[in-house]
Amino acid sequence: MDFSPHDYQELVIDHLLRPIRGHGVFLDMGLGKTSCALTALIELVYNRLEIDKTLIIAPKRVAIDTWPEEIEKWDHTRDLSYSMVIGSAKQRREALSKQARIYITNRENVRWLVEELEQSWWFDLLIIDELSSFKNHTSERFKALRRVRPLSKKVIGLTGTPAPNGYLNLWSQLYLIDQGERLGKTFGGYRRTYFQIYHILANGTRLYELQPGAKDKIDKLIGDVCISMKAEDHIKMPERIDNYIPVTLNPKARRQYNELRDELVVEIEDAMTTDAIEAAAKEGRELPLGYRVPISEISADNATVLSGKLLQMASGAVYDEDKQVVHIHDCKLDKLEEIVEEMQGKPMIVFYWYIHEKDRILARIKGARVYETSQDKADWNEGKIPVMLLQPASAGHGLNLQEGGNTATWFTMTWDLELYQQANARILRQGQPEDTVVINHLIAKDTWDLRVKGAIAHKTLGQDSLLGALRADLQKSGSTSTI
Repeated sequence: MDFSPHDYQELVIDHLLRPIRGHGVFLDMGLGKTSCALTALIELVYNRLEIDKTLIIAPKRVAIDTWPEEIEKWDHTRDLSYSMVIGSAKQRREALSKQARIYITNRENVRWLVEELEQSWWFDLLIIDELSSFKNHTSERFKALRRVRPLSKKVIGLTGTPAPNGYLNLWSQLYLIDQGERLGKTFGGYRRTYFQIYHILANGTRLYELQPGAKDKIDKLIGDVCISMKAEDHIKMPERIDNYIPVTLNPKARRQYNELRDELVVEIEDAMTTDAIEAAAKEGRELPLGYRVPISEISADNATVLSGKLLQMASGAVYDEDKQVVHIHDCKLDKLEEIVEEMQGKPMIVFYWYIHEKDRILARIKGARVYETSQDKADWNEGKIPVMLLQPASAGHGLNLQEGGNTATWFTMTWDLELYQQANARILRQGQPEDTVVINHLIAKDTWDLRVKGAIAHKTLGQDSLLGALRADLQKSGSTSTI
Protein backbone atom coordinates (compact mmCIF):
# COMPACT_ATOMS: atom_id res chain seq x y z
CA MET A 1 0.00 0.00 0.00
CA ASP A 2 1.23 3.44 -0.91
CA PHE A 3 1.76 5.82 2.01
CA SER A 4 0.49 9.32 1.26
CA PRO A 5 0.92 11.29 4.48
CA HIS A 6 -1.62 13.86 5.55
CA ASP A 7 -0.42 17.41 6.12
CA TYR A 8 -0.24 16.91 9.87
CA GLN A 9 1.78 13.71 9.36
CA GLU A 10 4.22 15.65 7.17
CA LEU A 11 4.74 17.99 10.14
CA VAL A 12 5.48 15.03 12.40
CA ILE A 13 7.93 13.49 9.94
CA ASP A 14 9.72 16.83 9.50
CA HIS A 15 9.96 17.09 13.29
CA LEU A 16 11.52 13.62 13.51
CA LEU A 17 14.12 14.53 10.89
CA ARG A 18 15.37 17.63 12.70
CA PRO A 19 19.06 17.40 13.71
CA ILE A 20 18.45 16.87 17.43
CA ARG A 21 19.07 13.78 19.57
CA GLY A 22 15.58 13.25 20.91
CA HIS A 23 11.98 13.71 19.86
CA GLY A 24 8.70 13.45 21.74
CA VAL A 25 5.68 12.71 19.56
CA PHE A 26 2.56 13.25 21.66
CA LEU A 27 -0.23 12.41 19.22
CA ASP A 28 -3.76 11.26 19.93
CA MET A 29 -4.62 7.69 19.10
CA GLY A 30 -5.35 7.15 15.42
CA LEU A 31 -3.12 9.88 14.00
CA GLY A 32 -0.52 7.45 12.65
CA LYS A 33 2.44 7.73 15.01
CA THR A 34 3.80 4.36 13.85
CA SER A 35 3.73 5.10 10.11
CA CYS A 36 5.32 8.52 10.70
CA ALA A 37 8.15 6.99 12.72
CA LEU A 38 8.80 4.33 10.07
CA THR A 39 8.83 6.92 7.28
CA ALA A 40 11.38 9.01 9.17
CA LEU A 41 13.39 5.84 9.80
CA ILE A 42 13.58 5.11 6.06
CA GLU A 43 14.96 8.60 5.43
CA LEU A 44 17.51 8.34 8.23
CA VAL A 45 18.72 4.90 7.13
CA TYR A 46 18.83 5.07 3.34
CA ASN A 47 19.08 8.72 2.38
CA ARG A 48 20.87 10.45 5.24
CA LEU A 49 22.89 7.38 6.26
CA GLU A 50 22.65 8.41 9.92
CA ILE A 51 21.12 5.23 11.33
CA ASP A 52 22.15 1.59 10.97
CA LYS A 53 20.41 -0.42 13.73
CA THR A 54 17.13 0.49 15.42
CA LEU A 55 15.53 -0.88 18.57
CA ILE A 56 11.76 -0.59 18.96
CA ILE A 57 10.39 -1.00 22.50
CA ALA A 58 6.63 -1.42 22.80
CA PRO A 59 3.87 -3.06 24.86
CA LYS A 60 3.96 -6.78 24.13
CA ARG A 61 0.87 -7.00 21.93
CA VAL A 62 1.95 -3.93 20.00
CA ALA A 63 5.44 -5.36 19.56
CA ILE A 64 4.09 -8.69 18.30
CA ASP A 65 1.25 -7.44 16.11
CA THR A 66 1.26 -3.74 15.29
CA TRP A 67 4.87 -3.00 14.34
CA PRO A 68 5.34 -6.01 12.03
CA GLU A 69 1.94 -5.28 10.45
CA GLU A 70 2.88 -1.64 9.85
CA ILE A 71 6.29 -2.50 8.40
CA GLU A 72 4.76 -5.00 5.97
CA LYS A 73 1.75 -2.81 5.17
CA TRP A 74 3.45 0.10 3.38
CA ASP A 75 5.27 -0.10 0.05
CA HIS A 76 8.17 2.07 1.22
CA THR A 77 8.81 0.11 4.46
CA ARG A 78 8.09 -3.53 3.64
CA ASP A 79 11.72 -4.23 2.67
CA LEU A 80 12.95 -3.26 6.14
CA SER A 81 14.31 -6.37 7.80
CA TYR A 82 13.30 -6.91 11.40
CA SER A 83 13.92 -9.42 14.18
CA MET A 84 11.54 -10.10 17.08
CA VAL A 85 13.47 -10.09 20.37
CA ILE A 86 10.66 -11.77 22.28
CA GLY A 87 10.19 -15.10 24.04
CA SER A 88 12.62 -17.11 26.15
CA ALA A 89 16.16 -15.90 26.84
CA LYS A 90 17.42 -18.36 24.22
CA GLN A 91 14.96 -17.08 21.63
CA ARG A 92 15.86 -13.47 22.41
CA ARG A 93 19.58 -14.17 22.01
CA GLU A 94 18.95 -15.91 18.70
CA ALA A 95 16.93 -12.91 17.53
CA LEU A 96 19.75 -10.53 18.47
CA SER A 97 22.24 -12.63 16.51
CA LYS A 98 20.27 -12.16 13.28
CA GLN A 99 21.22 -9.42 10.86
CA ALA A 100 18.39 -6.89 10.63
CA ARG A 101 17.73 -3.17 10.41
CA ILE A 102 15.15 -3.24 13.19
CA TYR A 103 14.95 -5.22 16.41
CA ILE A 104 11.57 -5.26 18.17
CA THR A 105 11.08 -6.13 21.84
CA ASN A 106 8.51 -5.64 24.58
CA ARG A 107 9.16 -3.28 27.48
CA GLU A 108 9.38 -6.12 30.03
CA ASN A 109 12.63 -7.20 28.33
CA VAL A 110 14.36 -3.82 28.59
CA ARG A 111 16.37 -4.59 31.72
CA TRP A 112 17.46 -7.96 30.35
CA LEU A 113 18.45 -6.41 27.02
CA VAL A 114 20.53 -3.69 28.67
CA GLU A 115 22.34 -6.23 30.86
CA GLU A 116 22.91 -8.45 27.84
CA LEU A 117 24.32 -5.72 25.59
CA GLU A 118 25.38 -2.87 27.85
CA GLN A 119 29.07 -3.18 27.04
CA SER A 120 28.37 -3.37 23.30
CA TRP A 121 25.15 -1.41 22.82
CA TRP A 122 24.76 -1.10 19.07
CA PHE A 123 21.39 0.55 18.55
CA ASP A 124 21.76 3.94 16.87
CA LEU A 125 18.04 4.75 17.18
CA LEU A 126 15.60 3.92 19.98
CA ILE A 127 11.89 4.12 19.23
CA ILE A 128 9.91 3.88 22.46
CA ASP A 129 6.27 3.19 21.68
CA GLU A 130 4.07 4.34 24.57
CA LEU A 131 6.78 6.43 26.15
CA SER A 132 4.45 7.02 29.10
CA SER A 133 5.16 3.47 30.29
CA PHE A 134 8.54 4.91 31.38
CA LYS A 135 6.93 7.65 33.47
CA ASN A 136 8.04 6.09 36.78
CA HIS A 137 11.59 7.28 37.46
CA THR A 138 12.10 4.51 40.05
CA SER A 139 11.17 1.64 37.71
CA GLU A 140 13.77 -0.89 36.65
CA ARG A 141 12.98 -0.37 32.97
CA PHE A 142 13.68 3.37 33.20
CA LYS A 143 16.88 2.92 35.21
CA ALA A 144 18.16 0.36 32.72
CA LEU A 145 17.41 2.44 29.64
CA ARG A 146 18.86 5.52 31.29
CA ARG A 147 22.25 3.79 31.52
CA VAL A 148 22.49 3.19 27.78
CA ARG A 149 20.74 6.32 26.56
CA PRO A 150 24.04 8.15 25.86
CA LEU A 151 25.11 5.29 23.56
CA SER A 152 22.25 5.85 21.08
CA LYS A 153 22.36 8.70 18.57
CA LYS A 154 18.66 9.42 18.64
CA VAL A 155 15.51 8.58 20.63
CA ILE A 156 11.92 8.86 19.42
CA GLY A 157 9.27 8.65 22.13
CA LEU A 158 5.69 8.02 21.01
CA THR A 159 2.61 8.39 23.19
CA GLY A 160 -0.87 9.86 23.20
CA THR A 161 -0.88 10.42 26.97
CA PRO A 162 2.45 11.84 28.21
CA ALA A 163 1.08 13.05 31.54
CA PRO A 164 -2.04 11.02 32.34
CA ASN A 165 -1.72 11.52 36.08
CA GLY A 166 0.04 14.88 36.25
CA TYR A 167 3.20 16.69 35.20
CA LEU A 168 5.36 14.81 37.69
CA ASN A 169 5.15 11.98 35.15
CA LEU A 170 7.02 14.00 32.53
CA TRP A 171 10.52 14.08 33.96
CA SER A 172 11.66 10.53 33.26
CA GLN A 173 10.13 10.55 29.77
CA LEU A 174 11.90 13.78 28.85
CA TYR A 175 15.14 12.49 30.35
CA LEU A 176 15.15 9.63 27.84
CA ILE A 177 14.61 12.19 25.08
CA ASP A 178 17.23 14.81 26.04
CA GLN A 179 19.17 13.37 29.01
CA GLY A 180 17.98 16.09 31.35
CA GLU A 181 18.83 19.15 29.27
CA ARG A 182 15.42 20.76 29.68
CA LEU A 183 13.87 19.50 32.91
CA GLY A 184 17.04 18.80 34.84
CA LYS A 185 19.32 15.85 35.54
CA THR A 186 17.42 14.59 38.59
CA PHE A 187 13.78 14.01 39.47
CA GLY A 188 14.29 15.70 42.83
CA GLY A 189 15.61 18.85 41.19
CA TYR A 190 12.68 18.91 38.76
CA ARG A 191 10.21 18.52 41.60
CA ARG A 192 11.83 21.27 43.71
CA THR A 193 11.87 23.67 40.77
CA TYR A 194 8.32 23.31 39.51
CA PHE A 195 6.21 21.80 42.31
CA GLN A 196 5.19 22.60 45.86
CA ILE A 197 3.98 20.48 48.75
CA TYR A 198 0.31 20.94 49.55
CA HIS A 199 -0.14 18.14 52.11
CA ILE A 200 1.95 15.76 54.23
CA LEU A 201 0.40 12.50 55.39
CA ALA A 202 1.01 10.96 58.82
CA ASN A 203 3.44 8.45 57.34
CA GLY A 204 5.53 11.28 55.86
CA THR A 205 4.25 10.95 52.30
CA ARG A 206 4.29 14.35 50.57
CA LEU A 207 1.65 15.31 48.05
CA TYR A 208 2.70 17.79 45.35
CA GLU A 209 1.04 20.24 43.01
CA LEU A 210 2.40 22.51 40.27
CA GLN A 211 3.62 25.92 41.35
CA PRO A 212 1.74 28.88 39.82
CA GLY A 213 2.91 29.34 36.24
CA ALA A 214 4.99 26.14 36.24
CA LYS A 215 2.93 24.35 33.61
CA ASP A 216 3.53 27.09 31.03
CA LYS A 217 7.25 27.11 31.84
CA ILE A 218 7.52 23.35 31.35
CA ASP A 219 5.52 23.43 28.12
CA LYS A 220 7.81 26.14 26.75
CA LEU A 221 10.98 24.29 27.79
CA ILE A 222 10.06 21.07 26.01
CA GLY A 223 8.36 22.68 23.01
CA ASP A 224 11.37 22.40 20.73
CA VAL A 225 11.75 18.63 21.13
CA CYS A 226 8.10 17.62 21.51
CA ILE A 227 5.24 17.87 19.06
CA SER A 228 1.64 17.47 20.21
CA MET A 229 -1.57 17.05 18.21
CA LYS A 230 -5.20 16.32 18.96
CA ALA A 231 -7.18 14.04 16.66
CA GLU A 232 -10.20 16.33 16.43
CA ASP A 233 -8.00 19.11 15.01
CA HIS A 234 -6.85 17.05 12.04
CA ILE A 235 -9.21 14.22 11.18
CA LYS A 236 -12.94 13.64 11.18
CA MET A 237 -13.64 11.48 14.20
CA PRO A 238 -16.92 9.72 14.94
CA GLU A 239 -19.14 11.37 17.51
CA ARG A 240 -18.66 9.90 20.97
CA ILE A 241 -21.71 9.17 23.10
CA ASP A 242 -21.10 8.42 26.79
CA ASN A 243 -23.83 6.53 28.60
CA TYR A 244 -23.69 6.22 32.38
CA ILE A 245 -26.07 3.40 33.17
CA PRO A 246 -27.21 3.29 36.82
CA VAL A 247 -27.26 -0.09 38.55
CA THR A 248 -29.35 -0.34 41.71
CA LEU A 249 -28.14 -2.82 44.28
CA ASN A 250 -30.91 -4.94 45.73
CA PRO A 251 -31.48 -4.61 49.53
CA LYS A 252 -29.39 -7.67 50.35
CA ALA A 253 -26.51 -6.54 48.13
CA ARG A 254 -26.70 -3.01 49.58
CA ARG A 255 -26.47 -4.37 53.11
CA GLN A 256 -23.53 -6.63 52.22
CA TYR A 257 -21.73 -3.79 50.45
CA ASN A 258 -22.08 -1.44 53.42
CA GLU A 259 -21.06 -4.10 55.94
CA LEU A 260 -17.98 -5.16 53.99
CA ARG A 261 -17.01 -1.54 53.36
CA ASP A 262 -17.17 -0.74 57.09
CA GLU A 263 -15.16 -3.86 57.94
CA LEU A 264 -12.47 -2.81 55.46
CA VAL A 265 -12.34 0.68 56.95
CA VAL A 266 -11.74 -0.77 60.42
CA GLU A 267 -9.04 -3.11 59.06
CA ILE A 268 -7.25 -0.22 57.37
CA GLU A 269 -7.52 1.97 60.48
CA ASP A 270 -6.18 -0.80 62.69
CA ALA A 271 -3.25 -1.44 60.36
CA MET A 272 -2.39 2.25 60.17
CA THR A 273 -2.67 2.66 63.93
CA THR A 274 -0.38 -0.32 64.51
CA ASP A 275 2.20 1.15 62.12
CA ALA A 276 1.99 4.53 63.90
CA ILE A 277 2.48 2.93 67.34
CA GLU A 278 5.47 0.93 66.15
CA ALA A 279 7.02 4.02 64.56
CA ALA A 280 6.50 6.01 67.75
CA ALA A 281 8.05 3.25 69.87
CA LYS A 282 11.18 3.24 67.71
CA GLU A 283 11.49 6.99 68.21
CA GLY A 284 10.93 6.73 71.96
CA ARG A 285 7.56 8.48 71.85
CA GLU A 286 4.29 7.50 73.48
CA LEU A 287 0.90 7.79 71.85
CA PRO A 288 -2.29 8.47 73.84
CA LEU A 289 -4.31 5.50 75.04
CA GLY A 290 -6.92 4.59 72.43
CA TYR A 291 -5.07 6.51 69.72
CA ARG A 292 -6.36 5.93 66.16
CA VAL A 293 -4.88 7.28 62.97
CA PRO A 294 -7.53 9.41 61.19
CA ILE A 295 -8.65 8.24 57.78
CA SER A 296 -7.66 11.69 56.50
CA GLU A 297 -4.08 10.47 56.81
CA ILE A 298 -4.61 7.26 54.88
CA SER A 299 -1.56 6.27 52.81
CA ALA A 300 -1.56 5.82 49.07
CA ASP A 301 -0.87 2.09 49.42
CA ASN A 302 -3.79 1.60 51.78
CA ALA A 303 -6.00 3.75 49.57
CA THR A 304 -5.19 1.59 46.56
CA VAL A 305 -6.06 -1.61 48.43
CA LEU A 306 -9.28 -0.22 49.82
CA SER A 307 -10.45 1.33 46.56
CA GLY A 308 -9.82 -1.97 44.77
CA LYS A 309 -11.97 -3.82 47.28
CA LEU A 310 -14.76 -1.25 47.04
CA LEU A 311 -14.78 -1.41 43.23
CA GLN A 312 -14.92 -5.20 43.32
CA MET A 313 -17.83 -5.11 45.75
CA ALA A 314 -19.70 -2.66 43.53
CA SER A 315 -19.28 -5.10 40.65
CA GLY A 316 -20.55 -8.08 42.61
CA ALA A 317 -17.65 -10.12 43.98
CA VAL A 318 -14.42 -9.71 45.91
CA TYR A 319 -11.27 -11.68 46.61
CA ASP A 320 -10.76 -12.71 50.24
CA GLU A 321 -7.42 -13.12 52.03
CA ASP A 322 -6.99 -16.58 50.49
CA LYS A 323 -7.61 -15.22 46.96
CA GLN A 324 -10.96 -16.99 46.88
CA VAL A 325 -13.89 -15.24 45.21
CA VAL A 326 -16.66 -14.14 47.56
CA HIS A 327 -19.89 -13.60 45.64
CA ILE A 328 -21.97 -10.58 46.71
CA HIS A 329 -24.52 -9.83 43.98
CA ASP A 330 -25.29 -10.10 40.25
CA CYS A 331 -26.84 -6.67 39.76
CA LYS A 332 -24.25 -5.52 37.22
CA LEU A 333 -24.36 -8.85 35.42
CA ASP A 334 -28.13 -8.54 35.11
CA LYS A 335 -27.78 -5.07 33.61
CA LEU A 336 -25.03 -6.20 31.21
CA GLU A 337 -27.23 -9.05 30.04
CA GLU A 338 -30.04 -6.57 29.36
CA ILE A 339 -27.66 -4.46 27.24
CA VAL A 340 -26.52 -7.52 25.25
CA GLU A 341 -30.14 -8.45 24.57
CA GLU A 342 -30.90 -4.91 23.43
CA MET A 343 -27.95 -5.05 21.03
CA GLN A 344 -29.74 -7.87 19.14
CA GLY A 345 -26.52 -9.50 18.04
CA LYS A 346 -24.69 -6.26 17.25
CA PRO A 347 -21.04 -6.64 18.41
CA MET A 348 -19.93 -5.08 21.67
CA ILE A 349 -16.68 -4.89 23.62
CA VAL A 350 -16.83 -5.28 27.40
CA PHE A 351 -13.93 -3.90 29.45
CA TYR A 352 -13.40 -5.83 32.66
CA TRP A 353 -10.79 -5.28 35.36
CA TYR A 354 -10.67 -8.32 37.67
CA ILE A 355 -10.32 -11.97 36.68
CA HIS A 356 -13.43 -12.97 38.60
CA GLU A 357 -15.40 -10.45 36.53
CA LYS A 358 -14.21 -12.12 33.34
CA ASP A 359 -15.18 -15.55 34.64
CA ARG A 360 -18.62 -14.41 35.77
CA ILE A 361 -19.33 -12.62 32.47
CA LEU A 362 -18.26 -15.64 30.41
CA ALA A 363 -20.54 -17.87 32.47
CA ARG A 364 -23.52 -15.54 32.00
CA ILE A 365 -23.20 -14.08 28.47
CA LYS A 366 -23.63 -16.59 25.66
CA GLY A 367 -21.07 -16.28 22.88
CA ALA A 368 -18.71 -14.00 24.84
CA ARG A 369 -15.00 -14.47 24.13
CA VAL A 370 -11.88 -13.08 25.79
CA TYR A 371 -9.39 -11.26 23.56
CA GLU A 372 -6.10 -13.16 23.75
CA THR A 373 -4.61 -13.68 20.29
CA SER A 374 -4.29 -12.12 16.86
CA GLN A 375 -6.98 -14.53 15.67
CA ASP A 376 -9.41 -13.03 18.18
CA LYS A 377 -8.67 -9.62 16.69
CA ALA A 378 -9.30 -10.90 13.16
CA ASP A 379 -12.53 -12.64 14.17
CA TRP A 380 -13.80 -9.52 15.91
CA ASN A 381 -13.11 -7.28 12.92
CA GLU A 382 -14.91 -9.82 10.69
CA GLY A 383 -18.01 -9.68 12.93
CA LYS A 384 -17.68 -13.21 14.29
CA ILE A 385 -17.68 -12.29 18.01
CA PRO A 386 -20.87 -10.79 19.49
CA VAL A 387 -19.31 -9.89 22.86
CA MET A 388 -15.53 -9.60 23.29
CA LEU A 389 -13.99 -9.13 26.73
CA LEU A 390 -10.87 -6.97 27.01
CA GLN A 391 -8.67 -6.25 30.01
CA PRO A 392 -7.44 -2.67 29.42
CA ALA A 393 -4.02 -3.23 31.01
CA SER A 394 -3.20 -6.04 28.59
CA ALA A 395 -4.94 -4.85 25.44
CA GLY A 396 -4.91 -1.09 25.61
CA HIS A 397 -2.29 -0.10 23.03
CA GLY A 398 -2.03 -0.47 19.30
CA LEU A 399 -5.09 -2.66 18.85
CA ASN A 400 -7.28 -1.71 15.86
CA LEU A 401 -10.81 -2.95 16.56
CA GLN A 402 -12.82 -0.22 14.86
CA GLU A 403 -13.92 -2.45 11.99
CA GLY A 404 -15.77 -4.90 14.25
CA GLY A 405 -18.13 -2.60 16.14
CA ASN A 406 -18.80 0.82 17.60
CA THR A 407 -20.04 0.00 21.12
CA ALA A 408 -18.10 -0.67 24.32
CA THR A 409 -19.24 -1.18 27.90
CA TRP A 410 -17.15 -0.68 31.03
CA PHE A 411 -18.13 -3.33 33.57
CA THR A 412 -15.70 -1.78 36.06
CA MET A 413 -14.00 1.56 35.41
CA THR A 414 -10.34 2.23 36.10
CA TRP A 415 -8.51 5.03 37.90
CA ASP A 416 -5.80 5.00 35.24
CA LEU A 417 -6.65 7.76 32.76
CA GLU A 418 -4.15 6.48 30.21
CA LEU A 419 -5.65 2.98 30.20
CA TYR A 420 -9.16 4.40 30.08
CA GLN A 421 -8.39 6.56 27.05
CA GLN A 422 -6.38 3.88 25.28
CA ALA A 423 -9.09 1.26 25.77
CA ASN A 424 -11.80 3.51 24.33
CA ALA A 425 -9.54 4.33 21.40
CA ARG A 426 -9.70 0.73 20.20
CA ILE A 427 -12.97 1.66 18.48
CA LEU A 428 -12.95 5.47 18.76
CA ARG A 429 -10.38 6.06 16.06
CA GLN A 430 -9.79 6.90 12.43
CA GLY A 431 -11.26 4.22 10.18
CA GLN A 432 -14.36 3.65 12.33
CA PRO A 433 -17.08 3.11 9.69
CA GLU A 434 -19.92 4.31 11.92
CA ASP A 435 -20.67 7.98 12.57
CA THR A 436 -20.99 7.44 16.32
CA VAL A 437 -19.20 5.44 19.00
CA VAL A 438 -21.09 4.51 22.15
CA ILE A 439 -19.21 4.10 25.44
CA ASN A 440 -21.37 2.62 28.20
CA HIS A 441 -20.39 2.71 31.88
CA LEU A 442 -22.13 0.50 34.44
CA ILE A 443 -22.35 2.59 37.62
CA ALA A 444 -23.57 0.97 40.82
CA LYS A 445 -25.46 3.70 42.68
CA ASP A 446 -24.06 4.94 46.00
CA THR A 447 -20.82 2.99 45.59
CA TRP A 448 -17.22 3.67 44.75
CA ASP A 449 -18.14 3.64 41.04
CA LEU A 450 -19.43 7.19 41.41
CA ARG A 451 -16.04 8.43 42.68
CA VAL A 452 -14.20 7.01 39.70
CA LYS A 453 -16.86 8.35 37.34
CA GLY A 454 -16.41 11.84 38.77
CA ALA A 455 -12.64 11.69 38.46
CA ILE A 456 -12.88 10.45 34.87
CA ALA A 457 -15.29 13.23 33.98
CA HIS A 458 -12.93 15.88 35.33
CA LYS A 459 -9.77 14.10 34.08
CA THR A 460 -8.16 14.42 37.51
CA LEU A 461 -7.14 10.81 37.90
CA GLY A 462 -4.13 9.86 39.94
CA GLN A 463 -3.00 9.28 43.48
CA ASP A 464 -4.16 12.62 44.85
CA SER A 465 -7.68 12.34 43.46
CA LEU A 466 -7.92 8.73 44.60
CA LEU A 467 -7.06 9.78 48.15
CA GLY A 468 -9.50 12.67 48.12
CA ALA A 469 -12.33 10.59 46.74
CA LEU A 470 -11.66 7.81 49.22
CA ARG A 471 -11.89 10.14 52.20
CA ALA A 472 -15.16 11.56 50.90
CA ASP A 473 -16.61 8.09 50.41
CA LEU A 474 -15.49 6.80 53.81
CA GLN A 475 -17.11 9.73 55.54
CA LYS A 476 -20.40 8.03 54.73
CA SER A 477 -19.30 4.67 56.08
CA GLY A 478 -19.84 5.38 59.73
CA SER A 479 -16.13 5.43 60.51
CA THR A 480 -15.32 6.91 63.88
CA SER A 481 -12.09 8.41 62.61
CA THR A 482 -11.67 12.13 62.10
CA ILE A 483 -11.86 13.12 58.43
